[in-house]
Amino acid sequence: MTQTEPLTPPVVAFQGEPGAYSEAAVLEHFGSQTITLPCESFDAVFRQVEGCSANYGLIAIENSLAGSIHQNYDLLLANRLWITGEHFLRVKHCLIAQPGAALSDIRKVISHPQALAQCSGYLKKHNLTPEVFYDTAGAVKHLKESGAAGVAAIASSRAAGVYDMQILEEGIEDNPENYTRFLVVAREPVDPGENAKTTIVFSLENKPGALFKALSVFALRDIDLTKIESRPLVGTPWNYLFYIDFSGSTASPTIARALSHLEEYATFLRVLGSYPRHITS
Repeated sequence: MTQTEPLTPPVVAFQGEPGAYSEAAVLEHFGSQTITLPCESFDAVFRQVEGCSANYGLIAIENSLAGSIHQNYDLLLANRLWITGEHFLRVKHCLIAQPGAALSDIRKVISHPQALAQCSGYLKKHNLTPEVFYDTAGAVKHLKESGAAGVAAIASSRAAGVYDMQILEEGIEDNPENYTRFLVVAREPVDPGENAKTTIVFSLENKPGALFKALSVFALRDIDLTKIESRPLVGTPWNYLFYIDFSGSTASPTIARALSHLEEYATFLRVLGSYPRHITS
């Protein structure tokens, strides 16, 4: 399969087992006819897209409660894919057990550490012992295969359906304002249209006022910065890469001038992509 031979219907790679929240985000974003390609790691997602086994990859980049997923910022820089979209997924945790089980039967709950942390109040209320597992959907798969009684998993309602398990209770998270933002990555950039967002990464000399001057190129042009993230610059201790999301597209003359101005201060600058913003209702 070559890059000029697109896969139809689209194949989208994601990290996790079938039934993962990432897979739910893929189907919400691309539609129910999409072919999903589970991957064991985020790095594998990039490899599947770069190797033309998938049209797109979908990677989690931040959670409204847990914060940024730093590994994926590093992977965006290490690979040559483009960001071509974003998707916000409302994360709704379910307590999932064997068919026929009752809540009173459950003593232990397995799931990804973030899911366990986000449901800690519920677990304490019901005197349930948490146990860390590598993945939410993977926990349900393990529960199905083991046939364990007295054990439940925390995962999505989709995971319960995929593995034919029972939902004991839905919406058990302590904070309902739980969203994960995903980025779509592809081999080629897209025309993002009018309502766009752009992500860039740059580095600066470590000297007074450097970051202030860099950010001023956006402030002077009333460009809205929606996120700033710093990551260590490998090989140069106490120097950093800065990842910035801002409103607008590189096709805009104003944005183009801002980036040209930024190049006067930056020792390194790369546009990771301009893409359509996720529209929330």
